[in-house]
Amino acid sequence: MDFQQIKEMDAQYIEGTYGRADVCIAKGKNATGWDLDGKSYIDFSSGIGVNSLGFCDNEWSKAVAEQAQTMQHISNLYYTIPGPNAAKKICEKTGFKKVFFGNSGAEANEGAIKAARKYSFDKYGAEAGRNEIVTLMNSFHGRTIATLTATGQDVFHNYFFPFVGGFQYAKAGDIDDVKQKVSDKTCAVMLEFIQGEGGVIPQDKSFIQKLFAFCQSRDILVIADEVQTGVGRTGEFLCCENFDVKPDLVTLAKGLGGGLPIGAVLFGEKVENVMGPGSHGTTFGANPVSCAGANVVLDRLDRAFLDSVKEKGEYLKGKIEKMPNVKSVTGMGMMLGIALEKNDSKTVVGKCIENGLIILTAKEKVRLLPPLTITYEEMDKGLAVLEKVLSNL
Repeated sequence: MDFQQIKEMDAQYIEGTYGRADVCIAKGKNATGWDLDGKSYIDFSSGIGVNSLGFCDNEWSKAVAEQAQTMQHISNLYYTIPGPNAAKKICEKTGFKKVFFGNSGAEANEGAIKAARKYSFDKYGAEAGRNEIVTLMNSFHGRTIATLTATGQDVFHNYFFPFVGGFQYAKAGDIDDVKQKVSDKTCAVMLEFIQGEGGVIPQDKSFIQKLFAFCQSRDILVIADEVQTGVGRTGEFLCCENFDVKPDLVTLAKGLGGGLPIGAVLFGEKVENVMGPGSHGTTFGANPVSCAGANVVLDRLDRAFLDSVKEKGEYLKGKIEKMPNVKSVTGMGMMLGIALEKNDSKTVVGKCIENGLIILTAKEKVRLLPPLTITYEEMDKGLAVLEKVLSNL
């Protein structure tokens, strides 16, 4: 089947929700992919932060294949082996007490929202009406109705009316506005430490620490959406470690499975038993094959590996800051946003793909989320393409 046939079949049978690039990646290894004609592409996107160990890591592929040949699914009415192993590793790495596994970041955020509301319901009673969640403007939390509502960007609040209630929006970085939006109805504040879809914008450490102290004084839970920043992306297993804080609930997804669908809610000590039998569930959560992949990712992310992520991120940042038409580079570790002098990130993405480099956008910025295992040789090849494109804008 040639590329034209694939495009025609896609157009005829798949709902047109994506503006696809004009390329079909047919296979890959680490941070290099190949299209149907054998043209190679350096991948600075890792499937939007998903392929944390790159394409087809040998150990990961073996573990996934062996689990698929052993048992692919049985449901959460029975015990399995890979899920508890993955949960144990997450808790040991983070100090969190319990894990709930789902299928995606949006589902993980839904679970965290439910857990926060149930915490206040159980402790303060239904009559208190303590169920509102304050989120930050410019945030992104998912595409379900509730997580779209939680997303603090007006552009997403369209088409799908009515949206659910129970959300307030505060200015990111403005602790006074957060305090103003909090009321006796507030059960949680939900935030990203780095607003990824909002433009790869890190929060100020002082703001984060003031917010945590304020919430703790009011028994307001903090939900950290680490769907994009977690699992080593910033050079720590959880991004919150860069801010010296510990949320009550953390959500993970993307890079956790190394390329397979998985999401997770991490429960801190205050909320570790809030979700009892029957209060929440999902058919495919803790799927043995996805968890087999996650176990390999979790085993790989030791201190030396995380330090290498920081070093590679600094290498990329240092090289990019010297390139033409670059105004600034934001982010942490291997999560970087490039602000351009000429504000045309979509053109840059298109030209990079033509020249063999896969990158992303985040609002008006170029966004980079390379595999954490990318080699320096692969980085240099990708950087050469990026510099060529930026030079010719």
